[in-house]
Amino acid sequence: MKSLAELAAIREKMQSKVIIREGQAATRVVVGMATCGIAAGARPVLNAFVDGINKEGLTEKVTITQTGCIGICQYEPVVEVYEEGKEKVTYVKLDAAKANEIVEKHLKGGKVVTEYTIGAYKSL
Repeated sequence: MKSLAELAAIREKMQSKVIIREGQAATRVVVGMATCGIAAGARPVLNAFVDGINKEGLTEKVTITQTGCIGICQYEPVVEVYEEGKEKVTYVKLDAAKANEIVEKHLKGGKVVTEYTIGAYKSL
């Protein structure tokens, strides 16, 4: 069993990750975490987004949330990015490495990573 001090340290460490999932930032990242998404690897994708956004200092700009089934199970893990004044971007078939690239190029740099979007897969 953990001591009270150990539990407090864990709580403090995780607090920044919890805060990032709350709030009303201009950009919202939604990770599909239904059974199909989790089975396809959505949990490491979610963790990569949380870690990357924390690392890049984007916590004031970006909110991360989870949702259930997005409805396109064959493309899981699926992540949708909503930005004020822009059309929604749907990223599909993600893994942690792709999530890190999206944080760097899209969320930080402002450029959609088109090769990971649903439009790129539909045209194949």
